[in-house]
Amino acid sequence: MKKFYYDLHMHSCLSPCGDDDMTPNNIAGMGVIAKLDIMALTDHNTCLNCPAFFKTAQANGIVPVAGMELTTAEDIHLVCLFEQLEDALKFSETVNLRRIPFKNRVDIFGQQMIMDENDEVIGVDDYLLSNATQITVDEAPALVNSCGGICYPAHIDREANGIIATLGVFPDSPLFPCAELHDSDKKDEYISKFPILADKPIVVSSDAHYLWDINGRLNCFELEVEDESPENIRKKLFERLRNV
Repeated sequence: MKKFYYDLHMHSCLSPCGDDDMTPNNIAGMGVIAKLDIMALTDHNTCLNCPAFFKTAQANGIVPVAGMELTTAEDIHLVCLFEQLEDALKFSETVNLRRIPFKNRVDIFGQQMIMDENDEVIGVDDYLLSNATQITVDEAPALVNSCGGICYPAHIDREANGIIATLGVFPDSPLFPCAELHDSDKKDEYISKFPILADKPIVVSSDAHYLWDINGRLNCFELEVEDESPENIRKKLFERLRNV
């Protein structure tokens, strides 16, 4: 078994609330400074900066994971992660069809920049990415699974957009394989209040919107990995998250 330090919830400059300095290269560079092994990019309702992030992370010796922070119709945030980049992009296309088109106001919400691996802007999303989609929390896990990914509730210890704050409980259904906390010190408290969490892996991630938000070597998973290729490390990580 080997410890792999991670941060599995971060926003790039494509998220309107993400700082403009959250470029693919800067995120990967901060991961090196923070001595992280695995990083996931999870912009609001899109995966379009994941291709660039994959290249910059791998160039810096970090195992990249493609992801998204999905906003459900109930305004609940779910972290969606994909073992394969192609699957993430397929899911991104699916979500794009279920978004509610609301013109982005850059002066209010911020820019939504799509970048290449050189941090060059290659496009923008003209419609606000952070608002609710038409995908319900009940249908989200199966929809993500159909694209080869997994999803779980984000920052369940927060009031804003947390599944517990919204529903009052951590639901038995739909079945989520794990859950995310923002504050690791609250783990025992939440397991005590919601025993369903006791048998689930608990992910602790930063939800970084600024470079200085990215976690250092604080949280890790112990994975049994013989072949330390990025592909195999991702495979073992997903087995852990799926609790198999």
